[in-house]
Amino acid sequence: MNTGSVPESAPSIVREIRKLESLLETPENLPESYIVGVGYDGEKRQAFLKLYEPKLHRIFLWYDDTGHKPYCLAQDPISALEANQSIVRHLGFERFEQVKKYDALRDEEIQLVRIVAKDPLAIGGRAYGSIRDMIKAWEADIKYVENYIYDRSICPGMPYQVKKGKLVRVDHKLPSDMVHAVESLLGKESEDYRRLALEWIRLLECPVPEFYRASLDIEVAQDIATRMPDPSMAEQPIICVSLADSKGKKQVFLLKRFGVNEDEEKLPKDAEIHYFEKEEDLISSLFVAISSYPIIITFNGDDFDLRYLWNRAQLKAFNRQQIPVEMGRETATTKNGIHIDLYKFFFNRSIQIYAFGQKYRENTLDEIGTALLGVGKIPIEKSVSELSYGELASYCLRDAEITLSLTEFKEDLVMKLIAALSRISFMSFEDVSRQGVSNWIRSTLYNEHRRRNFLIPRADDIIALKGTTSTEAVIKGKKYKGAIVVEPTPGIHFSVAVLDFASLYPSIIKVWNLGYETIRCPHKDAACKDNKVPGTPHWVCKKNRALESLLIGSLRDLRVNWYKPRSKDKTLSDDVRSLYNVIQNALKVILNASYGVFGSDRFALYCPPVAEATAAIGRYAITSTIEKAHSTGMNVVYGDTDSIFLGNPSPEQLNELIDWSKTFLKMELEVDKRYRYLVLSSRKKNYLGVLPDGSVDIKGLTGKKRHIPEFLKRVFYEMIEILSKVQSTEEFEEAKTKIKGIVKNCYLMLRDRRFKLEDLAFNVMISKSPSDYTKTTPQHVKAAEILSDHGTEVRAGDLISFVKVLGESGVKPVQLATVEEVDTGKYIEYLESTFEQVLDALGTDFQELAGTKKLESFLGDN
Repeated sequence: MNTGSVPESAPSIVREIRKLESLLETPENLPESYIVGVGYDGEKRQAFLKLYEPKLHRIFLWYDDTGHKPYCLAQDPISALEANQSIVRHLGFERFEQVKKYDALRDEEIQLVRIVAKDPLAIGGRAYGSIRDMIKAWEADIKYVENYIYDRSICPGMPYQVKKGKLVRVDHKLPSDMVHAVESLLGKESEDYRRLALEWIRLLECPVPEFYRASLDIEVAQDIATRMPDPSMAEQPIICVSLADSKGKKQVFLLKRFGVNEDEEKLPKDAEIHYFEKEEDLISSLFVAISSYPIIITFNGDDFDLRYLWNRAQLKAFNRQQIPVEMGRETATTKNGIHIDLYKFFFNRSIQIYAFGQKYRENTLDEIGTALLGVGKIPIEKSVSELSYGELASYCLRDAEITLSLTEFKEDLVMKLIAALSRISFMSFEDVSRQGVSNWIRSTLYNEHRRRNFLIPRADDIIALKGTTSTEAVIKGKKYKGAIVVEPTPGIHFSVAVLDFASLYPSIIKVWNLGYETIRCPHKDAACKDNKVPGTPHWVCKKNRALESLLIGSLRDLRVNWYKPRSKDKTLSDDVRSLYNVIQNALKVILNASYGVFGSDRFALYCPPVAEATAAIGRYAITSTIEKAHSTGMNVVYGDTDSIFLGNPSPEQLNELIDWSKTFLKMELEVDKRYRYLVLSSRKKNYLGVLPDGSVDIKGLTGKKRHIPEFLKRVFYEMIEILSKVQSTEEFEEAKTKIKGIVKNCYLMLRDRRFKLEDLAFNVMISKSPSDYTKTTPQHVKAAEILSDHGTEVRAGDLISFVKVLGESGVKPVQLATVEEVDTGKYIEYLESTFEQVLDALGTDFQELAGTKKLESFLGDN
């Protein structure tokens, strides 16, 4: 353990960083390396790739050698464009080129003009004065680096070599037996479909290297314990930084401060500890360390760690050459590598739900670490400024270790997942880890448009030709009628089988050939016009195959028929099964969003009739299946979107229904779950199911929601624990008695005010200054205003803890409230709503239990 100071002067930091940056230059010949980043150098006016070389554990830059330029497309003839002086005199204009494109919207080949520019901002991106603002342009809103990827047929995440300065793709050849096995699964699919499926397999089966990386966490002096330091101001000194890398090296950089207890016993024993007298020296040494890593991992580094470092370094008189961080408006990266912000990756709802099964509910490092790793942050009772060196180092290092471990657990699952998504979406690691699933799907579709020389349509053109929706939404705020939810049969149902359509909406898109090109196609003949979507006025093309149907259908078939079964095949090695599980999860993330994007007006290929048709066919599929189940004597107790719940079905009945669906609907049903028992209330999307191992599925119940105070959350899960042990109908009476006892005890504790204020607290972070809330004043903002009135400065990023109190304001900060002024009536209402839903599902309610409408009367005075 090194406990000596390691100061660095400003000139030496420049030399060190420049030496490391010189290593970025790609040699004439580079062995197999993986594309992890794509960028644009404004000074050189060239695109470049970031290539990760797995043996040297370094990133090299390769600059475009084809003369590729930014461009957009116009339908006006060249003569008309040449007469447009605002274009030809534009400083960024370079030339016009005549091109042909296939217009899939109108099913015709068209002539267009490519307007080539000298730099991306000439096409678009400026506040005003870009070429796309002067004319009606196509493909002008696509980021230049994405255009470069599509035009050069580059696949991020895949291996390439550099030979005599030229970029060369490394072909990953599939074993012949795998090719034959996949082809046999594809059956009678078209040649186009089979080619796509095999290309997906080639991309996904290619091994993913081990990426050398380090996680970074910084701690900043706090003047107020509950306040997050403002990274844009960077007013407070950086007092501790931790780095933990994938080779096992751990470093902690500590700033010496007057009066701080060293507390050597609490210093991490497995880390190098570096002390610094000056903050400038700490930052200098940290910058050299950062520059030596190809990949930096953070948790919220875009908005905090790297942003704070960038601004703090400039306040301390570092110039940009000395700072190995590059800042964008919303993102940060490193000059010598790439930066992956796990906060944004795990915040992605599709990742949270489909990749990690909603194991974490809050997007905090502590919650995610605890849920996925079983390791949370080190709890501290005071601000980081008040910690001893040992406590601070341990606290900071733990955060870095959790961040790194989130990329290492389950054999580097997260890194492999990012690589797989990058290959499917044709996006860099940094972009795919930050952007949402709609952008992944958009990029996949754009790439295929460009590969086939299709014109990428404008959103307004799609709406103008395809129209909007025709069905009336049941849910307020929706644009069209969505999925069907069957009325539940209230009560307790034992031995329930849940049948799911395997990827229902992707299956519909494939089987029904849905896409913006094929829905309401321009063809006049009856073959298309008579191919109606049930329950809508829409028809689907019978002549052409939609790209969406090809792409989504092939990915869906590979997941359902290849990767998902093999991820559970115990005849395969653990490594292969682990890889296949990562791939099937990556495909699941994309496929489960592939329908909804077409109904979102923020999606680039927004086409309401596609989303409406998909939902309508989904309703048709589930109602047809329920009718078939009834006709064969099965007891359907509930149905929701793509699932039907069957009470005590026989194996023969299940097989008959599965075979019928495959033949009649051309869609696959599969047994998803079997419940020991299912408790259904009269409310839709509200049930409790106990699995054979005693674990509990909870759908739509208030008590599991994160805004509920700890007091109520604890008793809710105490009730769930009781229900998980029920084995028979008779045992429910005993369970009800126990639950009644829980409710009564909770009520008495509230009535007698036997509680800690913290247990009743709502904890909400304030996103802006209280004075900036002008239209509405949420409860946590009211509490913040009370704090301000009592002399506590409140700023964006502060955590506000408040309780419900009697009086006009209705809320009060925990630190200013007393037990006597808590509005126990409000908390009793929460208690009632928390338990009422479950009791309703059990076939009873508070009124039945008490014989009265009032909870307080039911429970009595004692």
